[in-house]
Amino acid sequence: MKSTKSKLFLCFKWAFLIIVLACIYLPILLIIVYSFSGEPNIGGVNGFGQFTFALYKKLFTNSPRLMDATKNTLIIGVSSALIATFIGTLTSVGLYYLRKGKKAVNFVSEITVVNADIVTAVGFFLLSIFLTRIGLPVEKGMGWLIVAHAVITTPYVILTVSPRLHQLNPNLYEAGLDLGAGPMRSLFTVIVPQLIGGMVSGFALAFTLSLDDFVVTNLNKGTNGVETITTFVYASLRRSLDPAIRALSTIIFVIVLVALIIFNVVKNKKLKTQQKIIK
Repeated sequence: MKSTKSKLFLCFKWAFLIIVLACIYLPILLIIVYSFSGEPNIGGVNGFGQFTFALYKKLFTNSPRLMDATKNTLIIGVSSALIATFIGTLTSVGLYYLRKGKKAVNFVSEITVVNADIVTAVGFFLLSIFLTRIGLPVEKGMGWLIVAHAVITTPYVILTVSPRLHQLNPNLYEAGLDLGAGPMRSLFTVIVPQLIGGMVSGFALAFTLSLDDFVVTNLNKGTNGVETITTFVYASLRRSLDPAIRALSTIIFVIVLVALIIFNVVKNKKLKTQQKIIK
């Protein structure tokens, strides 16, 4: 009886897992499949056209606006992720060694995580107006978006790096000081190298969040026409969505997937090497 119940429970778990994974990855799979379709007006009725790479060719030759949006997205994403990773890592270290007020600072740093995007977007919009009125004119555009994205993604880096800090020996920093290194040298030569894995994960998360953001970007991109992938898709929906976006989405997904696989392979090899050294 127990064996039958355990088998049924196991089947239920696997069925539930398959359903969840299908709901998550089926839309992405459809994008990949239709990126090789020759039918230019896929609306769910026409079906799959002739197999072709026409959309990929169009992406790099006949979609200059989409390519410009992609370039802007990458510049904003990489720049804001680098800033967020740097600030988030230093903040995590500071919080870890902070003696008083740690809970209060943690609470404040997590506000933008649970806060609605529209609130943050309107906040940055009003901040730019306020700074302009007090004599500090803010030019909305690429620079302002980089700052905004860095602010909204830094808390995620903190949440990613902090668990790694709690796995370290709490005496590492003091050991570096005892060996003659100064505070900054101990930080960057003893502590930071131990956090590389968390920093890479935090950078990837910050970049993905920046890539995906629409609300903050749309309200703070300014009048000079700084366009990202999300704002391009939104503007295109008013007319007809450029089918080349399917090819671009496929490329982004494949790049992220390959990077994730490489990161996990390298991480597992490093863990196995450490385990061998310990043994």
